[in-house]
Amino acid sequence: TDMTYSHRTDEMHLTSDHRKRAAAKHLIERYYHQLTEGCGNESCSNSWCASSVGFNRMDNNAAAVKALELYKVNAKLCDPHPSKKGTASAYLESSSHSNSACSNRKMNNKDVHSVRDNFKDVNYLTEEKVYEILDICGEKEDYSPLIRVIGRVFSSAEGLVQSFRRSKPHTKEELKSLQGKDEDKDEDEKEAAACSATAMEEDSPASSSSLRLGEGSSGENDVQKLAPDEVSVDIDAVRRVYERLLSNEKIEAAFLNALVYLSPNVECDLTYHNVYSRDPNYLNLFVIVMENSNLHSPEYLEIALPQFCKAMSKLPLAAQAKLARLWSHYSTEQIRRMVETFQQLITYKVISNEFNSRNLVNDDDAVVAATKCLKVVYYANVLGGDLDTEHNEEEDEEPIPESSELTLQELLGEERRNKKGPRVDPLEIELGIRTNDCRRPLISFEEFVNEPLNEVLEMDKDYTFFKVETENKFSFMTCPFILNAVTKNLGLYYDNRIRMYSERRITVLYSLVQGQQLNPYLRLKVRRDHIIDDALVRLEMIAMENPADLKKQLYVEFEGEQGVDEGGVSKEFFQLVVEEIFNPDIGMFTYDERTKLFWFNPSSFENEGQYTLIGIVLGLAIYNNCILDVHFPMVVYRKLMGKKGTFRDLADANPVLYQSLKELLEYEGSVEEDMMITFQISQTDLFGNPLMYDLRENGDKIPVTNENRKEFVAQYAEYMLNKSVEKQFKAFRRGFHMVTNESPLKYLFRPEEIELLICGSRNLDFLALEETTEYDGGYNRDSRIIKEFWETLHSFGEEQKRLFLQFTTGTDRAPVGGLGKLKMIIAKNGPDTDRLPTSHTCFNVLLLPEYSSKEKLRERLLKAITYAKGFGML
Repeated sequence: TDMTYSHRTDEMHLTSDHRKRAAAKHLIERYYHQLTEGCGNESCSNSWCASSVGFNRMDNNAAAVKALELYKVNAKLCDPHPSKKGTASAYLESSSHSNSACSNRKMNNKDVHSVRDNFKDVNYLTEEKVYEILDICGEKEDYSPLIRVIGRVFSSAEGLVQSFRRSKPHTKEELKSLQGKDEDKDEDEKEAAACSATAMEEDSPASSSSLRLGEGSSGENDVQKLAPDEVSVDIDAVRRVYERLLSNEKIEAAFLNALVYLSPNVECDLTYHNVYSRDPNYLNLFVIVMENSNLHSPEYLEIALPQFCKAMSKLPLAAQAKLARLWSHYSTEQIRRMVETFQQLITYKVISNEFNSRNLVNDDDAVVAATKCLKVVYYANVLGGDLDTEHNEEEDEEPIPESSELTLQELLGEERRNKKGPRVDPLEIELGIRTNDCRRPLISFEEFVNEPLNEVLEMDKDYTFFKVETENKFSFMTCPFILNAVTKNLGLYYDNRIRMYSERRITVLYSLVQGQQLNPYLRLKVRRDHIIDDALVRLEMIAMENPADLKKQLYVEFEGEQGVDEGGVSKEFFQLVVEEIFNPDIGMFTYDERTKLFWFNPSSFENEGQYTLIGIVLGLAIYNNCILDVHFPMVVYRKLMGKKGTFRDLADANPVLYQSLKELLEYEGSVEEDMMITFQISQTDLFGNPLMYDLRENGDKIPVTNENRKEFVAQYAEYMLNKSVEKQFKAFRRGFHMVTNESPLKYLFRPEEIELLICGSRNLDFLALEETTEYDGGYNRDSRIIKEFWETLHSFGEEQKRLFLQFTTGTDRAPVGGLGKLKMIIAKNGPDTDRLPTSHTCFNVLLLPEYSSKEKLRERLLKAITYAKGFGML
């Protein structure tokens, strides 16, 4: 009986719905008739009746639009005048046969009436439909019907998802049956667009429910046949529509208002209703909205865009990946427009709020959401760029040993960090790419960095959120593309320091538990004239016995010198070690005079252990925030990040060879006859003796031809950059990873940034240094001696400036971010004297006596910087 009852109730609902629709239709028809023919009463006072005095005649299209408006506001309706009654009833009668009139496309009264009436039932849009409504509105110069339709469709997730569907591709045989259905659907749409209200009004709710998300079979079919980077929306049609509509200010406002209504509902759908997994076409909505070229205009920044970003940031991983794949096919200009849209929102929010340690930028929903959206565009930029997903370095055969203190840590309840290895972004895993796979992105990586955000980011707090990984706290370190090298370096610094403190704490706990006195530092005591022997032997022992000790803070002591290592002694230690190791006489590295770069010596007599130790030194320099004067080609840093060298890397590693091979590839004649080269190449060893190597088996018998020259070039590069130095590089990389294996280094930095971390910047801006220098002991910016000091320093040549930096800071390179980040202090060191200036390189402090003249200042300063070596010598 329950079923019978519910069935009856449904019938009643349908009947009442039917009655309402019929009544509405009847009223609209009367308004239309009143506007086109009038009531017949010549003295009619109704301003919306064609019979009234002074009524402005309107065409059929405008009358159809107006009729619906009058119906909505329940406007006055005239009774037909006796003289007109026959005509009116004839009109009303004929309208009941509007279905037959539908087939006739002539714009007679009934047809216009139906088109106009149809707008109320336009639940989704096609390009044709938009133009049709636009034309009707244009004739009367009244765009309110179109504005209402846009407002209705663009504020409804359901409507927008169904809109601007593209016609199905005709290439695959298996889609033929589906095409038939879709063509029928298109015909239906055309009818719906042109036909009378009657057909639409009298559609049962059941038939229209196929428009509901996830219910129509077309949605499922679309999904089945779409490629991973395809969507069912016709993007070109969307662009054409926007181009025509956005030039009209009133229509533009409709898009803005609709987006404000749409976004919270979409956010709710994605957060609670799992809507994307039920209907992947839901993604169309984001594609359509992102095509709006006005998104970054000021009026969107306050409410509409932040809300839309929040909704978009709730997309599941698979949907984000699909968007990234789709957008990777976009042009550079389109990618740049999307980047600028999100960047503008972030900058606007940062500038209009006062973020500090109490009011964190991490807690601003709009900035966080826009950053998450920017990540999708970032990966689209990587995917659309010049990709090389092959040529990956193999992982180390044996894992780098964990600290033997693991059991103690577990005993004390301290979790081992990063047990699962280095962090990888989930979107990278979903897309199957890494940033390092991209040789050249669509737009430069620098365009994704937001400087205002970097300025207000409290990196200590952000790093904490990064390590703790809580749901409710966002860390910008999870989106390293938006951070500049200085900010990322600070994050790395915190990571290194916390690890050092952790190792120190473990050591103290060890001594308490076991009663033995352990050293909380990585202490190296070395003789200045035996620095390599002393340091490398000690490091080798540590690497073998307990590699975790390498994660302790470095503390260097030169035998017979008073220097206490607060950072400055370590700086000099690294500098001296690097000078020794890279001395060509030792033979571990070869030096190219033309490029001024070092490369691994394939025929070195040194054992692998020596290369491992150099890797350790490089890792220790990063770990202890010291800059090294090493000169490697970029391919070394790419290899450290897991990418093998290829032909393109020869451009900076070996430009002469690169040019020769490039000419070989571009040669238009017969390579075999004119060049007479084979797959056997010749190298020279340490003593200048030629060594032959076959790139293929029996290479000396295989000529290089126009057909196989690409393979020859690829194998030549593979040999030069990978195979010939495989043993040396693997040992070097192993040493490097001993120190950095638990660090977020790979996650945060690109190869070019790693080089910056290790080597600092060669670009020395002494004006920036002057701006940021602080003064102590009675000096200030306006002191006579300070003004003379800067005049003197700016007059120095390049080499003298480097010597000054070496003297004051312990290195002749600028740190990440340039000399402005150095924080140098010039302190007064007594009145006029013959003593030389001195420095505390640990703290970048220059102790400057108040010399009586500029000439004396110059002479004393030059002497000090030219003859400075050692600690506690002055």
